[in-house]
Amino acid sequence: MADEATGGTHEGEEEPRAADGRVPGRRGRQTRQRLLDCTSRLLEEETYRELRVVDIAREAGTSPATFYQYFPDVEAAILALAEEMAAEGDLRLTAIVTTGSWKGAGGYRTAESIADAYIRFWEDNSGLMRVIDLTAEEGDGRFRAIRTMLLNRFMVALAAVMDDEAKRSDREAPAELLATAGVLVSMLSHVAAHRYGFEAHGISADSLRTAMARILYTAVTGKKAPA
Repeated sequence: MADEATGGTHEGEEEPRAADGRVPGRRGRQTRQRLLDCTSRLLEEETYRELRVVDIAREAGTSPATFYQYFPDVEAAILALAEEMAAEGDLRLTAIVTTGSWKGAGGYRTAESIADAYIRFWEDNSGLMRVIDLTAEEGDGRFRAIRTMLLNRFMVALAAVMDDEAKRSDREAPAELLATAGVLVSMLSHVAAHRYGFEAHGISADSLRTAMARILYTAVTGKKAPA
């Protein structure tokens, strides 16, 4: 199976590397992705520090030796997963801010879409997000950088939209645009991360989504959210 970790790359593409630095071929990329998919599934069931290479290999229907062709340890696989997740989330969340309409009723629908996207994104990646939050709080700069990457472009895009909306409405933008956008991003991510805790206290996901959307809409447009 050693030949799985070899192969070429198409011009202009950036391919993931195997543990020894080689570029995997098609079969190698499929094996690598299967290992990452299995790692992601297992993170939903086990804690980060209990996850072992043998568990991932067994889930993927392969051997620990094959795992080590692509990743030196479990942490490296989780880091690769986190990088993929952050890149996908950056596109998924930021696109709604930059392409959605903020005019009239469309503005509130955009705010609802953002709130819904945050809740769904955290739900889809709950196991991995727990690891990122834990390791970032422990001071791991690699995972902290990934969390920053996930939220920073959204924050900057949101600040730009707030500035544009203030100019369009002939009103003053918040004095600290980035700080205001940062507070909003922190609210969205924190609420999404603790959704089930809120639900345990009788606050439904729909109520959370509505509250998030109303606060976001008012902050961006300077207008009262519709009833």
